[in-house]
Amino acid sequence: MNMEERPAPKLYLTVPCYNEGSILRDSLRTLLEKLAQLQAAGLAGVQSAVLCIDDGSADDTWAIIAEAHRQAPTRVLGIKLSANCGHQKALLAGLMKAKEEADCAISIDADLQDDIDVLDDFLREYRLGVDIVYGVRSDRSSDSLPKRLSAEGFYHLMALMGAKVIFNHADYRLMSRQALQALSEYREVNLFLRGIVPLIGLRQSIVSYARKATARKTHYTLKKMLILAWDGVSSFSIRPIRMISLLGLLVMAASFLFILWYLYIKWTGAAVAGWTTLVILILALGSLQLLGIGLIGEYIGKIYLEVKRRPRYIVEDVLGGEEPRA
Repeated sequence: MNMEERPAPKLYLTVPCYNEGSILRDSLRTLLEKLAQLQAAGLAGVQSAVLCIDDGSADDTWAIIAEAHRQAPTRVLGIKLSANCGHQKALLAGLMKAKEEADCAISIDADLQDDIDVLDDFLREYRLGVDIVYGVRSDRSSDSLPKRLSAEGFYHLMALMGAKVIFNHADYRLMSRQALQALSEYREVNLFLRGIVPLIGLRQSIVSYARKATARKTHYTLKKMLILAWDGVSSFSIRPIRMISLLGLLVMAASFLFILWYLYIKWTGAAVAGWTTLVILILALGSLQLLGIGLIGEYIGKIYLEVKRRPRYIVEDVLGGEEPRA
């Protein structure tokens, strides 16, 4: 082994779960088998485990996690949040536990739609000294057309608005303890991990993979993706407000030209038929003003939520290890 290589790490496979009762047993079995393979290959330490975070599920998700923990108390760990806090905060809860107890963490969704075979590559990168490894999809041919278009639109919108994100990367990534420690310094309530993690710096790399077609359905609907996109834009960029300001300048310039045109037709004696133009201008300017007020209100609302400093999540129960700090 190269002297610069890190030893096989204590790894936490961090899995946020929300109403995953129908698939969680199969997913846990698959992850535990993969973890055993990683350990046998010398890529993961013997104390590695699967860490499931129940994000206030209404089904038997927590009961399944508890059952798996009883059967393998050192290999399956659990965190139960007191309420549904959202995917990003549930994932953060798991990562903060991993920060205290593991050498690195790999986050993956419970539906296992991402290729777990690239976990080997993640860990090889980690052992070579990389602190953050992004899983990036090489193609979206297995997605439906609406899903593909919405995903492409999401990443292009984020880039247009100035948010630094990794194209075709969701939350499938490895983070070292040093990276997790750096992540804990970001204290915002409005979480968008895809935007925060690239800001951390340290050594980063990308592992590409092709997602296999699967019958499992994701919980990320178009509505949730749109909400996530807006959270990302409004948390990392003020470009929308600047665009409204620019639009205001353009409308002002157009208004000046309209005044000149109106004076010209008044001077030449041409008749102005009706009030159609005036009504259109009033509606256009009124809509622009309401849009600007609404946009500023969204940003003020985010500031309001941040300054209240409410906890990002509350832990109700823990199976294995210490209770993570919010």
